[in-house]
Amino acid sequence: MGIRWRKSSKSADDEGDACLELAEHDGEILMRESDNPGVVIHTTRAKLRAFLDGAKENEFDNLA
Repeated sequence: MGIRWRKSSKSADDEGDACLELAEHDGEILMRESDNPGVVIHTTRAKLRAFLDGAKENEFDNLA
């Protein structure tokens, strides 16, 4: 079975080509850009959780 990529329903364009996608594979969390799927970042659940918690607390709002 292949990797099942998931993206937010809040993707930036109607085609879903301007977003980040996440997947879980072999105990790692994978992230890629939908318009450049050949580059994949491997991380852990703990690191992703820390990032998401920071995003929920508006720590990155100045970047968007």
